[in-house]
Amino acid sequence: MTLLPENEVQLWYFKVDEFLKDVESYANLLSLKETARADSFKFDKDRTVYILARGLLRILSGRYLNKIPKKIKFDYGEYGKPGYKFQNPIAFNISHSGNMIVMAFARNCEIGVDIEKIKDDFDVIDIAHHFFSPDEIQTLKALPEQEQVYGFYRCWTRKESFIKAKGSGLSFPLTSFSVSLDVDYAELLRTDWDSTEKKEWQLFTFTTTKDYLGALSVKGNVESIRQMKWHGS
Repeated sequence: MTLLPENEVQLWYFKVDEFLKDVESYANLLSLKETARADSFKFDKDRTVYILARGLLRILSGRYLNKIPKKIKFDYGEYGKPGYKFQNPIAFNISHSGNMIVMAFARNCEIGVDIEKIKDDFDVIDIAHHFFSPDEIQTLKALPEQEQVYGFYRCWTRKESFIKAKGSGLSFPLTSFSVSLDVDYAELLRTDWDSTEKKEWQLFTFTTTKDYLGALSVKGNVESIRQMKWHGS
């Protein structure tokens, strides 16, 4: 059994290509619905990522909950946010991009995580105009040009993690809240719907390898983030 202390987020990550030989063993852990979903993917890579992510989620959940991985049942909110189909204090969230999968676990919190592979082959300001709030766009434009790509990803991952933690899908516009773009300090700056909500959330930025940037949003008292690479069961 893996211990999950109060006030700690445990962040697991692993590289998809390191586990390709184990895909079928992970597939054996999936439920019938998950197997059907895996088989519905058009591309092999998408199927592989889904199987590894669900299999790993079951293994880690089994360790946290002291349950048999294959027998764990999951539930999904109105907008698809995953959780356990039984009452317990542990919450989790999952993200993947490129060759990386990350999972975050915490007790008595609402939590969201996002990971993105960093690319620089697009116009960050143009994309920002479609997804960022006016103050975020202004902050991004004020950065030196060579820093704008990382500024964009800091903003993007923080916004995505917050949306996922809220579990509300895109029921509110991306422009209706703002996050910081600072290198050293992640923060929810405002929400249009509640001027006090920003005080309830803690945001964190993390890296796994140099080509990836991620963020966590947590509603609850978090004192530490423990980051761990998964090496297999």
